[in-house]
Amino acid sequence: MKAIAISALALASSLSFAADYKVDTAHSAVIFKIGHLGVSTTVGRFDEFSGDFSFADDGKSGSATLTIQADSVDTNHDARDKHLRSPDFLDVKQFPTLTFTSSQFDGDTLTGDLTLHGVTKAVTFDVEKVGEGKDPWGGYRSGFEATTTINRSDFGITYFIPGVTDTTEIEVYVEGIRQ
Repeated sequence: MKAIAISALALASSLSFAADYKVDTAHSAVIFKIGHLGVSTTVGRFDEFSGDFSFADDGKSGSATLTIQADSVDTNHDARDKHLRSPDFLDVKQFPTLTFTSSQFDGDTLTGDLTLHGVTKAVTFDVEKVGEGKDPWGGYRSGFEATTTINRSDFGITYFIPGVTDTTEIEVYVEGIRQ
């Protein structure tokens, strides 16, 4: 009996346990960059989103979900934001959210399904862990940065290509609070 208990303890200590986190949107951001007329880059963000993530103690596995409110697009220019919400681009009335659900995380890359404009495609983010630790309020936080590049035409958004580039960079900065 003692041998079984020791074996169970040894097995448990060799397993990597996952911690669950809720995205702290006050300390997180979803940003995109897209070329304009071949002379500049327009930067925008989404102001409303929610999500959660988990990762194993060894940092080699985990999962993430993110839901973005499409009408929260903000490029610091009201007329452009209104156009981005229109059927020419995000068509927020028909497609109110953008979602990402991971399928694999290996510590350096996060792969999953991105649904944008009603189309779901697999995308891979390069991921860098920023850090983790206790916060001043008794909680525990972890932070990550993730980047990927998509072609918006793959998601059925083709308006004004090449004046507005097809290639779109996406950057996600996430701080999560362990639940």
